[in-house]
Amino acid sequence: MKSSELAGLPFTYPEVGATAGPPPAGYRHLNASAVIGHGRTRFEEAAAEVMRWGMLRGAGLRVDATTGVAAVGSEVVVGLGPVRAPCRVVYVVDEPNRRGFAYGTLPGHAETGEELFAVRYDPVDESVHAEISAFSRHGTWWSKLAGPFTSLMQRVVSGRYLRAL
Repeated sequence: MKSSELAGLPFTYPEVGATAGPPPAGYRHLNASAVIGHGRTRFEEAAAEVMRWGMLRGAGLRVDATTGVAAVGSEVVVGLGPVRAPCRVVYVVDEPNRRGFAYGTLPGHAETGEELFAVRYDPVDESVHAEISAFSRHGTWWSKLAGPFTSLMQRVVSGRYLRAL
C-alpha cells in the first residue's frame, strides 16, 4: 500500500485527536521524552526535522508520505521490514515553544490508535525536549498473537524516535 492510496479511508479508532488531552481508556499508553539540546536555534532545527518526518526516518523507518512536511490530512505509510503502517495526520502543534504532529491509524495498520511526535523548548533553562505520546491497542489477530513482541517493539522504536533528533 502506498500513501497515495489512503485517501478516504476511515480512522480505525473513534478517539481521533485524543493525544492532545488525557489518554482514552482501553488502550496502552506511552509517554516518553528526552532532552536533546539547548537553545532556541536547536529547538528550531529539531522542530523543522520533526515536521519533515525526521523522528520516523531517524529511527530507521521507511516513510512514504503524501507531503514533504506533516500537515493535517497528510497520509503516510511507515515501514519496518515487511510491516507497513498506514496513518493520517490528525493535528499539528505550531506554538512558539512546542511543535509537532499527531497521526492516527488507518485500515491495514497492525495497531489501532494515535501517536504524537513533538519538540518542546523550555525558556527557563533553554532546554529542548523531544516528546512522544501514544495510545494504542492491537488491531489485528497477528498483532494480538505477537502481543508481548509488538509492545516491546513499540517501546524500542519510541526510544529510537527520541534519539533521532
